[in-house]
Amino acid sequence: MCGIVGFTGTKQAAPILLDGLSKLEYRGYDSAGIAVRDGEKETEIIKEKGKLKVLQEMTDYGKAVKGCCGIGHTRWATHGEPSAVNAHPHATDDQNVIAVHNGIIENYQELREKLMKHGYTFKSQTDTEVAVKLIDYYYKKYSGLPVESIARAMVRIRGSYALCIMFKDYPGEIYCARKDSPMIIGIADGGAYVASDVPAILKYTRNVYYIGNMEIAQLKDGAVKFFTIDSEEIQKPLTEIKWDAESAEKGGFAHFMIKEIHEQPKVIRDTINSVVKDGIVHFDSVSLTDEEMQNIEQVYIVACGSAYHVGMALQYVIENLTTLQVRVELASEFRYRKMTLNKKSLVVVISQSGETADTLAALREAKDQGIKTLGIVNVVGSSIAREADNVFYTLAGPEISVATTKAYSCQLVAGYLLAMQFAKARNEIDEEKYQALLAEIYSIPEKIEKILEDDKERLQWYSAKLINVGDAFFIGRGIDYAIGMEGSLKLKEISYIHSEAYAAGELKHGPISLIEEGTIVISVLTQDLLTEKTVSNMVEVKSRGAKLMAVTTVGNYFLEDTAEFTCYVPKINPLFAGSLSVIPLQLLSYYVSIGKGFDVDKPRNLAKSVTVE
Repeated sequence: MCGIVGFTGTKQAAPILLDGLSKLEYRGYDSAGIAVRDGEKETEIIKEKGKLKVLQEMTDYGKAVKGCCGIGHTRWATHGEPSAVNAHPHATDDQNVIAVHNGIIENYQELREKLMKHGYTFKSQTDTEVAVKLIDYYYKKYSGLPVESIARAMVRIRGSYALCIMFKDYPGEIYCARKDSPMIIGIADGGAYVASDVPAILKYTRNVYYIGNMEIAQLKDGAVKFFTIDSEEIQKPLTEIKWDAESAEKGGFAHFMIKEIHEQPKVIRDTINSVVKDGIVHFDSVSLTDEEMQNIEQVYIVACGSAYHVGMALQYVIENLTTLQVRVELASEFRYRKMTLNKKSLVVVISQSGETADTLAALREAKDQGIKTLGIVNVVGSSIAREADNVFYTLAGPEISVATTKAYSCQLVAGYLLAMQFAKARNEIDEEKYQALLAEIYSIPEKIEKILEDDKERLQWYSAKLINVGDAFFIGRGIDYAIGMEGSLKLKEISYIHSEAYAAGELKHGPISLIEEGTIVISVLTQDLLTEKTVSNMVEVKSRGAKLMAVTTVGNYFLEDTAEFTCYVPKINPLFAGSLSVIPLQLLSYYVSIGKGFDVDKPRNLAKSVTVE
């Protein structure tokens, strides 16, 4: 979604703002702007439609805008079309209040009408301008104090927001407020930084504060103060970000996506080692005890997008290793379902950012029903991490490309380890099988390295055949179906090819009518007991003119009689085969996208972190 950066200190602000915003381009945006103040002088606001490069050229990369205090924003349009007028920052006519905003204000029309009755006029179509003028209204009517006027506005605003605000009467100060939209605040070298995501300020500091829901912060003189919505000052701990700045750079790769695909062996290994010591899975850091696992009867896995596909694969793994019943739910549906949850259940929510709006809402719904929750997240201190009863952190590091690869793979492995620990805690697996499965999990990084080493050129060659394809279908059974869902999503989101995934056995129930001469069908076949049945489905579509690609396990060479192109992954226990079979599908999508000339890291209409409905 939108991106926020702010700085106040002794350095020139504009170059820092533009540099920080460039680190947030992956979030998706259609316009950008900055507001910079030089001491007591009037604030200079510069904003424009289009890419950040336009703003950089207008300001000589920030050097033409003087001042040591400022806020910046990249906007992804929700209220009002992409334009310079609708771009942030927004200001009152007298520049008494200037702000940038991430999120959606649900009651902005109601607030707008109220403010118009008090003489306010509006230049833009945005909900953000309403928030700016609402703060100004309370500031002028009551105390003239920033924290109190922001708090009064927060009481009236419904929706989600991360706000960064500058007041004319308080030069050199930035005020922040947050509800359900991510924001971090960092300090270093006499300066204070604020951003909507870590990469924006990682170059300058790794010491950050996490501002909580319905809290306000004041950035001034290289320090930060925090307040409740009742304007009471509170203390917050300083946290060190473990990521380094280089991990958020391309490191010689052409795109972030291909870099992150190649990082998968390392980050999977790191995630495994975070909980596996001396051949035993230790969930001390997750804070989920064996006794609690023994008492759980039902597991709900709730997520969106690729994280939902992780849940689909894990459903098969958990049910295979334990007697637990597992349901996988889309968070956007789960949060509105009128369903009674089993009180002896665990709701597992999966989110890379830990801020996904629907997933966070589903977590809160589960907690309201008194159900134990576990978050699988990649960002320390994120909303889900703070609010879930238990947290399993994946160690994927910063993932910049909009299309997830390494975070997805770390989530899969985290789920395997969760399933293993459930089985052991409930005495549903013997030690011999436990150690054998753990050895298989340990082998995943090395086997991915082999796929990346052996298959890139072949996949690049085959991808050229798909550049002009209009439709593609992915089929598989069991875990292979779940992986096909992820492969299909990857292809459609970065190459814009219409793609669908089907459980192979469902083809005869309608989808086979879409198969015609030249249709691409990609089959995933790593589940030995189901391979023969999926092959029969491949033959069915081939007889109707489909062109077939197969992703399968080494040794299944007979598939070359049916498929036009076959990609082999190393042997592994079928429960964990998804971690290998997804790699060729990630690479295929990447090569098709760049072959079509698209911006693979920033696909159209998409944002990295979906923090609004």
